Amino acid sequence: MTEGRAHFPIEPWALTEIGLDMSSLAVNESVFALANGHIGMRGTFEEGEPVVVAGTYLNGFFEERPLPYAEAGYGFPEQGQTVVNVTDGKLIRLLVGDTPLDLAYGEIIDHRRTLDLRAGVLRRSTEWRSPNGRVVKVSSTRLVSLTRRSIAAIEYEVECTDDQGDLYVALQSDLLANEQVEDSGFDDDPRLFAGLRRPLQSEVAVARGRHAVLVHRTKRSKLRMAAGMDHAVEIPDSCTEDIEASGDLARYTLAARLPAGTKLRLVKFLAYGWSSRRSAEALRDQVEGGLATAKLAGWERLLREQRELLNAHWRQADVQVDGDDELQQAIRVGIFHVLQAGLRAERQPIPAKGLTGPGYDGHTFWDTETYVLPVLIYTAPDAARDALRWRHSTLDLARERARVLGHRGAAFPWRTIRGEETSGYWPAGTAAFHINADIADAVTRYYNATHDEAFDRDYGTELLIETARLFADLGHFDPEHGFRIDGVTGPDEYTAVVDNNVYTNLMAQRNLREAAAAVHRQPEVAGRLAVTDEEVHTWLRAAALMAVPYDTQRGVHMQSDAFTHHEEWDFENTPAEKYPLLLHYPYFEIYRKQVLKQADLVMALHLRGDAFTLEEKTADFAYYEARTVRDSSLSAAQQAVVAAETGHLQLAYDYWAEAALTDLQNLHKNSGHGLHIASLAGGWTVAVAGFGGMRDHNGTLSFAPRLPERLTRLTFRVVYLGRRLSVTVTAEKATYQLLDGEPLDIHHHGRQVTIGDVDLVLDIPPAPSVEPVHQPPHAQPRRRTRTTSD
Repeated sequence: MTEGRAHFPIEPWALTEIGLDMSSLAVNESVFALANGHIGMRGTFEEGEPVVVAGTYLNGFFEERPLPYAEAGYGFPEQGQTVVNVTDGKLIRLLVGDTPLDLAYGEIIDHRRTLDLRAGVLRRSTEWRSPNGRVVKVSSTRLVSLTRRSIAAIEYEVECTDDQGDLYVALQSDLLANEQVEDSGFDDDPRLFAGLRRPLQSEVAVARGRHAVLVHRTKRSKLRMAAGMDHAVEIPDSCTEDIEASGDLARYTLAARLPAGTKLRLVKFLAYGWSSRRSAEALRDQVEGGLATAKLAGWERLLREQRELLNAHWRQADVQVDGDDELQQAIRVGIFHVLQAGLRAERQPIPAKGLTGPGYDGHTFWDTETYVLPVLIYTAPDAARDALRWRHSTLDLARERARVLGHRGAAFPWRTIRGEETSGYWPAGTAAFHINADIADAVTRYYNATHDEAFDRDYGTELLIETARLFADLGHFDPEHGFRIDGVTGPDEYTAVVDNNVYTNLMAQRNLREAAAAVHRQPEVAGRLAVTDEEVHTWLRAAALMAVPYDTQRGVHMQSDAFTHHEEWDFENTPAEKYPLLLHYPYFEIYRKQVLKQADLVMALHLRGDAFTLEEKTADFAYYEARTVRDSSLSAAQQAVVAAETGHLQLAYDYWAEAALTDLQNLHKNSGHGLHIASLAGGWTVAVAGFGGMRDHNGTLSFAPRLPERLTRLTFRVVYLGRRLSVTVTAEKATYQLLDGEPLDIHHHGRQVTIGDVDLVLDIPPAPSVEPVHQPPHAQPRRRTRTTSD
């Protein structure tokens, strides 16, 4: 086998690469990444080469950098934050004789990697003939523990498979800080990241036996991190060992003789920790303690714990699709990566790329609350709670940001790592105030799905009150148009600084009403925050009078005031190579035209569907479908959900595949710098909210399932109010099964029913009859290269 195109067979519970494609290295480094919400390791090879982006990340660990402005203005953020590629513990370099194993050289006889979605490990097997003619088989299994937050481990085996006598090999197991950030060919794309050169300063380097620890500190943010390694080895014959640590490198070296047919086995245990307060010695001790317990537990126990946790997760999170094997695989890969992104974040943010790459500088955005948390709320609610507690921990920073902007309440940042606003572009940053309502929506959704009274008292109510205060102060009452919110940017980044963005206004409306309800539930919290009856009355009056622009001539809602009167974008004369528009046209030109980067008003049709009739949804969807180019990976899932609700089942199915396959097929050409976690979450969202028709408006759980023709069956599970519910959808029937818990009231296509001990089987009414809708040229759903297990 020589280097060329790799093959990815379709499997229900794994993602396997057979062969090696050098042109796809960066994408596969992202796709094969392992993480637990605290530690993230890209899927690079243990030997260190070949590599594009060698990344190891700790959630919340960043370096500051000044934000440059040609002309600064009041309220502009001054400091940026960039995720740091921390000390790399994945490295296990192999020398065969005196030749390093590098898959770019020699001959690859056989090579495959597998991301096992049930075991939670990355397996790799390579048989390689070195330039000196010796043949070895290397097998590795990598794990980032989902049960032990600070721990990762690698099993690495080397086997002599030729008949040329004894083979002498050397392993160099490293901890390496300040790895060089190479130019990877994306410099012209502003959506990526600011590369940092040597951000870590050495403080401690210790080594003894097979054990080493490095402690480093960032120069500007003054954050401190420690990485440690220890080893267990099985050696068939004689060997020598050495260990050293100094500055940025700790290295354990094992040289061994392998008689033909024998195998060397090394297990590398890794521990990571970071802090803004703890001393270097305290962090060193923390990491050494973690290493000691992991090594005591042993490799097999770590594997067993991982599988047991994932078995339990899949029992309440799995989505089963009959009729499309490729989509089935993609959905499960997406669910797995969403879990990895947030399970052990534990009051740290969930970045847009998870911990799979440095894209977007490692920042978290509004899509955490709007795309990722709905998945976690209904499948892993404790992880969702932790993410919302992180938002609450940044509340004082958000209050200070609101004060700087001249408003009451809290103004949460558009993009951040620690909680400060770090977006240097006002129109698509600070002006996107809808993030406050997105946070409030996630708080409300979590509370309605869990009735977590302690969370509501200690965190949720305060978040709802302070976000409501911002909107009450940001908007104003107008005698003619009710309550207006002017000068804001909605989800669509091609339409900026507008008045009365419908999505923002309707989400703010819910925010205001939910804050009033929370005040009623938690009067002690309201008293502590000095909420008055007059203030609550203002919130409810603003919600009742919220401006929602509507174009009576065209019979559709305006995305924002006068949007439908803007000049149309000249789609016919926009060639395919000019997409995404943001890289080829000035924002001034884009902002003045009817062109959408992503779903905006259509998102309101989904998340605030209770504010629209079905006829309004149908008309609005058709109008904005013709003007949405989906230059954002966030768009396809939302368009799919509304397409399914309005009867465009085939279109919804096509968008579903686009969302789920965004990274597996690198549809936006930037997956090499990290996965699009929100889009991967969209695979679950379209299954459950799209074809399952699940909604939770006003705390009422409802379903309106329908299937596209291609599929014969869809089954998904959700966790709601302490119960596990299974929903199975076929062409004509929906079956609701309560897997555990007390009877549950739901709605099925508008009809209230109760699910108890007996499965509930109900008819599915036919989909509404609708006219076909059209997309702009070059903006049709991205077609798949295959749709079965061929």
